[in-house]
Amino acid sequence: MESLIECNGLRHAYGRKPVLHGLTFSVEAGGIFGLLGKNGAGKSTVINILMGFLRPSGGDCRVLGEESHALSPGVRSRIGLLQEGFVQYDFMSVSELERYYSPFYPKWNREVYYDLIGRMHMPETRRLSAMSNGQRSQVVLGLIMAQMPELMILDDYSMGLDVGYRRLFVDFLREYVTLHGTTVLLTSHVVQELDRIIDRMVVLKEGTVCACMAKKEFMEKFHGFTFARTPASLQMKPDDVVRTIEHTSRKTTVYGFLAEAALKEYLDYLDVPCEGFEEIPMTFEDAFIGLTGKY
Repeated sequence: MESLIECNGLRHAYGRKPVLHGLTFSVEAGGIFGLLGKNGAGKSTVINILMGFLRPSGGDCRVLGEESHALSPGVRSRIGLLQEGFVQYDFMSVSELERYYSPFYPKWNREVYYDLIGRMHMPETRRLSAMSNGQRSQVVLGLIMAQMPELMILDDYSMGLDVGYRRLFVDFLREYVTLHGTTVLLTSHVVQELDRIIDRMVVLKEGTVCACMAKKEFMEKFHGFTFARTPASLQMKPDDVVRTIEHTSRKTTVYGFLAEAALKEYLDYLDVPCEGFEEIPMTFEDAFIGLTGKY
């Protein structure tokens, strides 16, 4: 499949503080791709590099075939971008905003814009200044989707949306992608809702890639297990086999890309007893926290 985004050995630093440590991943055409990670993992830096707002200090990043720091106007016109601070004109109404933005985009689709607005049961005459934060955010998202971009980049799309508006947009976005074949790269702090929407993902942890795969594959291969805490289990350290280790007063919990038999074999190799061994059932949010850690 065609890759719309390709990052190879991507590095970046702010002064003497490195924040990206050789990221390599690609975003193929079609579907919804999640760029995930806790605060400070490097997500916003990656978005800024993708859009050419930052030039990486190392590695290579290409978007729609061009170097990200030198995107031509033609390529930029094929990208719909949502970032904090998107320009909004409070004095304009729903219909005035549509008429203002439409001439700038050759593929403008007013039906997409009004479809999303219509689901909020909001009159076209309502001005942005009279809307709630959630309504304003939906209007901005509608303006981006009406551009009919080939690639849509949504940096924290859920910002300003309450649970009802987030669910509305998630359902609308899935319909939109299925109908128009748009490729979407998104970030969000509301991980539990991503289980319903993303097809593939890359997970960042402290500026490195700790997982890059289909969401379905991640949920099939990533497991969590718990067993009795012992002095030997307290000596365990995270590695390529066991990604995260947690301890309570009585239990040790480990997470990793390995099945039960493989983990027991690994624990036996380390001379770690596994009394009370059992697998933990996990939601997508549980697995994400298991991979990235709670703190």
